[in-house]
Amino acid sequence: MGSLGPMEILLIFLAILLIFGAKRIPEIARGMGKGIKEFRSATRDISNELTLDDKENRIHTPRPPAQGTPAPRQDTATPERDESAAQS
Repeated sequence: MGSLGPMEILLIFLAILLIFGAKRIPEIARGMGKGIKEFRSATRDISNELTLDDKENRIHTPRPPAQGTPAPRQDTATPERDESAAQS
């Protein structure tokens, strides 16, 4: 099976012309062009989104611990427990 020759391409174009008509072919070509443009735009947007996500999800090296005295821990008791402890 070889490639299409000039005669086969001419027959395909002639068949398309007969099926759709001369007025309809430019409309079809315009629609196909818009579709290809939207597809490329969507592909570019997805590619950009993936590269942004990839940059955000990179593993960063941990920071060294802060020097000096550690900050005191805050009490995590609920207010209800504090009230019951104050009443006893």
